Amino acid sequence: MKLPRPALPLWLRGCLAALLLVALWLPGAPALAAASEEAILAGGCFWCLEHDLEAVPGVQAVESGYSGGRLRNPTYRQVSAGGSGHQEVVRVRFDPDRVSYPTLLRAYWRNIDALDGDGQFCDRGSSYRSVIFTRGAEQQRQARESLQAAARELGRSEAELRVQIRPLQQFWPAEAYHQDYAEHNAVSYRYYRWACGRDRRLDALWGRRARSSRPWVAGP
Repeated sequence: MKLPRPALPLWLRGCLAALLLVALWLPGAPALAAASEEAILAGGCFWCLEHDLEAVPGVQAVESGYSGGRLRNPTYRQVSAGGSGHQEVVRVRFDPDRVSYPTLLRAYWRNIDALDGDGQFCDRGSSYRSVIFTRGAEQQRQARESLQAAARELGRSEAELRVQIRPLQQFWPAEAYHQDYAEHNAVSYRYYRWACGRDRRLDALWGRRARSSRPWVAGP
């Protein structure tokens, strides 16, 4: 016969609760995980955008994938061939207590060619088009404000900026070999990035603020 488990004395339960509270406040004790937020961004080759946004303080993880089309569970072959409607994107998980969505968008803008609506750098076609995919009205408003600020910084009209702002429908993770590509394939990644002229174009367009999340300025 299974005997009932004896209840802990009240004084012992109180001691255990107090010890737990002390442990949580000790230096070096793991903090409770803060709620993270997500941004879905398309800016040409997802290898490059993943690598660049991982360096932003407050970013917790970046994952390459696909979004924007109707095809379910698309493959790289299907997306790169064109016609799927998808763009190469990254899903950015970030701590909003450390980096805000508008700050993350500043880093995004300065890592893309905002004037190119037919692809990015050496990669051409709709799958490489720059898009900010928004979740809800607040992200949409902040994305729109970021476009206005980017136009002012570049000294261009808003119409000249070719980055689309669209509501997110679905994010599909890319194949495993695309994840952390820059880390696992450093030599081929660096050669591709150099040959594609990505950094040369970013420097020409954004100047000293290229690849940064520093505050917006008015005029180039």
